Amino acid sequence: MSQTEELKDRPLGRVLFLDVLLDRSTWPLLIYVSIVILIGAAIYHWLEGWSWLDSVYFVVVTLTTIGYGDLSPTTPLTKLITIFYGVNGVILLLILFDAVRRLRRWEMGDRSRETGSQSL
Repeated sequence: MSQTEELKDRPLGRVLFLDVLLDRSTWPLLIYVSIVILIGAAIYHWLEGWSWLDSVYFVVVTLTTIGYGDLSPTTPLTKLITIFYGVNGVILLLILFDAVRRLRRWEMGDRSRETGSQSL
């Protein structure tokens, strides 16, 4: 077993999603998410005049649907962009969750088999 595989199989490695980061099949998705975050940060930095840190923070909070409300868009254009990013955030989260599920080989029926219960 290689050092990378050992690192991915450790509990801390799974908690930190090292298995997802080190698996080459997830790299296109992670690159896409990074590009979406960087483009969004650039848009908010340019249109709202926020710092780069505030812009990245706002995009991540919006994409993950947390929405603290400490920063909010002020122009109609950035409000429309925020709606677009919010909807895409839900889609990206679902795609990321599915990538983790596939990588860790979780199946929908696994839970019922473990508990011995039967699905309806």
